[in-house]
Amino acid sequence: MEKTAREPVLVDLALQGGGSHGAFTWGVLDRLIEEPWLRIEAISGTSAGAMNAALVADGWTQGGAEGARAALDTYWRRVSQAAAFSPLQRSPLDRLMGRWTLDTSPAYVAMDLMARVVSPYDLNPLGLNPLRSVLDECIDFDRLARAPIKLFVTATNVRTGRGHIFRNKEITADVLLASACLPTMFHAVEIDGESYWDGGYAGNPTLTPLIRESDACDTILVQINPRERPEPPRTANEILNRLNEISFNSPLMKELRMMALLRQVADPGHGEGARWAGMRTHRIMTDALADFGASSKMNAEWAFVSLLKEEGRKSADAFLTVHGEDIGKQSTTDLDALLAEC
Repeated sequence: MEKTAREPVLVDLALQGGGSHGAFTWGVLDRLIEEPWLRIEAISGTSAGAMNAALVADGWTQGGAEGARAALDTYWRRVSQAAAFSPLQRSPLDRLMGRWTLDTSPAYVAMDLMARVVSPYDLNPLGLNPLRSVLDECIDFDRLARAPIKLFVTATNVRTGRGHIFRNKEITADVLLASACLPTMFHAVEIDGESYWDGGYAGNPTLTPLIRESDACDTILVQINPRERPEPPRTANEILNRLNEISFNSPLMKELRMMALLRQVADPGHGEGARWAGMRTHRIMTDALADFGASSKMNAEWAFVSLLKEEGRKSADAFLTVHGEDIGKQSTTDLDALLAEC
C-alpha cells in the first residue's frame, strides 16, 4: 500500500553556533530537507548556524531541496580543504588516542595562551579570515537577498553589547563573519560604522523574530552546546570548556524562558498574543557532542565533520520517527518546565 502524501507543514528553524560542530547541524538539515512535507518558512542562525542558514536559503533559491543540500555539502568540503593548510591540527597523541580535540596540538596550545595576553590586532594586523573566500565562493549574496526563506542572523554590537539581527537583504560575507567573530581570534567586523562580535553572546540563536515575522507556528531548534554535564570540571581545559558552553547557552535559555512566560499570559484570541500562545517548539540535539571538548570546534578535518554530519542525520531521523507526527499539532519540548528552574 502506498503511503499517503502528507499535507505540507510550515516550520521555522533555529540554528545554534559552535564552530565545526555546526557540521552536526548540516546533518540535521540534510535529513530534514529530504521530507517534502516540511516547508521551511524562516531560519534564525548564529555563527556556524548563520552559515548553514544562508547556505540553505541560497541553495534552495537556486535548486530547491537538492540545491540546498548541495550548497551545504560544497561549503563544508571547502571549509575542510581550507583547514588542511591550517597549523591547527591534531597532535600525534590525539590521533593515537582517537581524540578529535586539539588539546595537545602545539599550535592550538600556543594560540590559546597567546590569545589571553596578545590582541588579534597584533597577531593578525591585516585582519585576515580564511572563511571569507569560502563564503564568497559558496554563496551568491545578491541571490540570497531574493530568497523565499526568511533569514535572521545575529551578531553582537561591541559598543552596546546588544544583539543585532540582520535580514536577507542586509546579509553579506561581513555579516556572516561578524556573527562568527570570536573576539580573541579575529578583529571585530565593521558594518555601517558599527563593530560586531560573535552573535552567540547575545542570541544563540535569536528566536523572537521567528514568532513576530514568520507565518509558521512550529519552530525546530537545533542545539549544539550541551546544557548539562554530570560531573563538575576539574582541569583547566574542562573549566574553560564548561564556561564556553554556559556563556553560549545563556541567551538562548533566557529567551526560551521569556517565551514560556509570554505563552502563559498571552491572549490567545487577539493579534500577536495569539501567535505567542499558539507557538509550538521542538528540539533536536545529541549527547554525543558532549564527548568533544571546546578545542574540537576548531577541528575541521573531513573525517570529523563527516562524523558530525552523520550524527546530525541520525538525530534528525530519530526525532522524525518519534515526533514527526507531532509537528503541526503540538509541541514536543516543554518550555513551561524551564520556568520551574528559575
